[in-house]
Amino acid sequence: MTKSATAAKQRAIQNEVAEDDAKGKPKAETAMQAGGRTYPAPPFPKQHQKKPGDEAKLSPPALYDAPFYLGSNKLLDKVAIITGGDSGIGRSVAVLFAREGADVVILHLDEDKDAKETSEAVAREGRRCLVLKGDVKNSTFCRKAVQQAVSEFGKLDVLVNNAAFQVHSYDIEDLSEEHFDETLKTNLYGYFHMAKAAVPHLRPGAAIINTGSITGIDGQKNLLDYSMTKGGIHAFTRALASQLVAKGIRVNAVAPGPVWRPLNPSDKEAEDVSKFGANVPMKRPAQPEEIAPAYVFLASAHCSSYITGEILPIIGGY
Repeated sequence: MTKSATAAKQRAIQNEVAEDDAKGKPKAETAMQAGGRTYPAPPFPKQHQKKPGDEAKLSPPALYDAPFYLGSNKLLDKVAIITGGDSGIGRSVAVLFAREGADVVILHLDEDKDAKETSEAVAREGRRCLVLKGDVKNSTFCRKAVQQAVSEFGKLDVLVNNAAFQVHSYDIEDLSEEHFDETLKTNLYGYFHMAKAAVPHLRPGAAIINTGSITGIDGQKNLLDYSMTKGGIHAFTRALASQLVAKGIRVNAVAPGPVWRPLNPSDKEAEDVSKFGANVPMKRPAQPEEIAPAYVFLASAHCSSYITGEILPIIGGY
């Protein structure tokens, strides 16, 4: 083919594409649904909550019980601690761990009603649940929580670091040192304190799973401090995995995108909550039950015995 013929062919292709462009780009008009049931999509009711957030007041309710998820003893007779286990991702993880045969210890800050509901949900799965109330910023509480778990159940197999503090700030000049300090000490110190307390009790085959975030990968301008901590959690995961590999303990992280849970309406303004998750390709936030199976996967040596130091993003098609 001559050069002029090639150029003419390329122009013809260009013209075809221009005609297609004139028709408009295809758009996803509705939220993507790929699960066993239809999940809520924005717009949601405008709502805002006081910290630390109350799952019982979420509208629509968060979906955590994964009715189509069938357990298969992946965690039979294991013992797991889950921080922030009273609501959101933590609650769903507790339920699915129990469905897979584990006894569960949930740590929570102040949400007694939510914690009670999680405990009852674990009991409905036929497993035991120990509820401990306290602040993961406090190293003494973290040590005592691990000791109580081991005293109650005789061992510890899985630690899920999930508790978090998040409040937006639009300008670095408005981000107070007190705000910054609370975020770092909850999200970083809390993970460190829990891991340090847990490691002496973990044996080969045990697992630590940290909750990271897409904000720790991409950053988010309104969550400067939170993004910083989540990036730190990802680095902490990789470094600790390298440190503990000789002990046979796997360390991984799940990095979710937007998830419908009390963390969001207790952070965002009501108008922003109504549009939460609309900007991802799936056009909706995840429900906790869509994230929790990843924690089962990473906790179970049957599924992930050769995986450590990894960050698993679950981000709705970003």
